[in-house]
Amino acid sequence: MHDIRSIRDNPAAFDQGLRNRGMEPLSERLIALDDRRKSAVSALQSALERRNAMSKEIGQAKAKKDEARAQELMAEVARLKESVPQLEQEEREANRELEALLAAIPNIPNEEVPVGPDETGNVERHRFGTPKTLNSAKQHFELGEELGLMDFETAAKLSGSRFVVLKGGLARLERALGQFMIDLHTCEHGYTEVSPPLLVKDAAMFGTAQLPKFEEDQFWAFPGSVLETLVASATGGDATREALQQIVKENRYGLIPTAEVTLTNLVREQIVSEEELPMRLTALTPSFRAEAGSAGRDTRGMIRQHQFVKCELVSITTPETSAEEHERMLSSAENVLKKLDLPFRTMTLCTGDMGFASAKTYDIEVWLPGQGMYREISSCSVCTDFQARRMNARYRPADGKGPRFVHTLNGSGLAVGRTMVAVLENYQNEDGSVTVPAVLQPYMGGLTRIERQA
Repeated sequence: MHDIRSIRDNPAAFDQGLRNRGMEPLSERLIALDDRRKSAVSALQSALERRNAMSKEIGQAKAKKDEARAQELMAEVARLKESVPQLEQEEREANRELEALLAAIPNIPNEEVPVGPDETGNVERHRFGTPKTLNSAKQHFELGEELGLMDFETAAKLSGSRFVVLKGGLARLERALGQFMIDLHTCEHGYTEVSPPLLVKDAAMFGTAQLPKFEEDQFWAFPGSVLETLVASATGGDATREALQQIVKENRYGLIPTAEVTLTNLVREQIVSEEELPMRLTALTPSFRAEAGSAGRDTRGMIRQHQFVKCELVSITTPETSAEEHERMLSSAENVLKKLDLPFRTMTLCTGDMGFASAKTYDIEVWLPGQGMYREISSCSVCTDFQARRMNARYRPADGKGPRFVHTLNGSGLAVGRTMVAVLENYQNEDGSVTVPAVLQPYMGGLTRIERQA
C-alpha cells in the first residue's frame, strides 16, 4: 500500500516507477482524489464546529431574552444538522475511492532493478553446476507414469485437472524433500518453524496483496450455512445480490496460495521491538492456486498444480537491513539445490516481470533435462514497507523514537513439487529408475533407488 504523503512529496519518482512497470502515471489522479478527501473532511469539520458554536450562541441568546435571535440560530443549527450526513457520506466516498485506487497499485521497483517489459528483460546473476545431458532424457511425468507411481488420470476423476496422486516411492520422496528443506532452514539457516492455518480471512489476503487484484487466482471456502443462504436467495434482484456479496466476503475463507500469507500476517497490527528483528520464519504447508490466468500452460505434469506442497521463507526486518536480508534469503534457498546437486541459475527480474508486492525479486531456475531448459523453482522478494502498510505492522526503534513500518521479505525454500520434478529428471537412469540424492537417503529409510515395483 502506498503512502499518499510520499506521493505528494515526489510525484515524479512515483510516476517513473509506474512507467518502469509498464503503467501510466497516476500521481495527478491520486493527488486530486486526496484533495477531494481533504475538502470533504474540512467541510464536515467546519459544519460540526459551526453547529457547536451556534448551539452555544442559542444559549446566550435565550439568556438575553432574544427569542428572535435564538429561533434564527436554531433554524441554522437544524440546517447544519441535516447537512452533516451528506458531508459524512462525501468523506466516506472520497476515502473509499482513494483507498481502492491505492490498493490496486503495485509496489515501486527499487532503483537497481533492471527496466524491462517482461521476462526478456531479466538479467542473469550467476549459475551453479553444469546442466546434465542425458541420452533420451524423459520428462518427469513420463518417468512417474512408467514407474506406476504418478497417477494423473485417477486424480482427474477425484478432483479434475491439475492434480496428481503420488504412490509408493514418489509419495515418500515428496515427504522426504519437504522434511529435508524444513530441517535445513531451521537447523542451518536460523529460521523458526511455524505451523500456520491454511484458511485465512480477507484481511490477511489483503495484507500480503493477494486482494483485491488477484481474487480470481484464489480458492475460497464457505461454511455450509452460507452456501444454503446463497442457494436460497439466488433468484433475488440487485439488492439481494449485493447483500449476498457482502455475506460472502464476511464469511468466506481463502485457501492460502503460499504460507507467505500467514507467516507475514503474524505481525499484523502489531508494534514489535527492534530487538525482535529480524524475524526469520519458515513453514512447510500445502498451498492452493486457481491458476486462473494459466489456461493451456503446463497442462501435463506437476509444474503447475492447483494443490502443492511448499516450504516458505519469510523475514521481518528493519528498513536498514532488508537488502542484506534479501541476499541471505536467496542464499538459503539456493543452498537447498546445492545440497541436492541440481544445476540452477539465478535471475534478477526486471520491472515488467516482478510480482505485485515486490520491490526487487530474484528467481531461481533449476535445470530440467527432460524439457531441456531452466524452469523457475523459487522467487525471493523484498517488499520494503508495501505489505507492512497494508497490515499496519510496525516496530519501535531501539532509540525510542516513534514506531516505523517494518520491511517484509518472502521466498520459496523451495516448492516441493517442482523440486521433485527436478530430482526425477536429473537423477533418472537409462532403465527408467531414479537414483535418490545422497542427502535425501536418510529421509527415505536408506533407499537409494526408486524402481517400478513388480
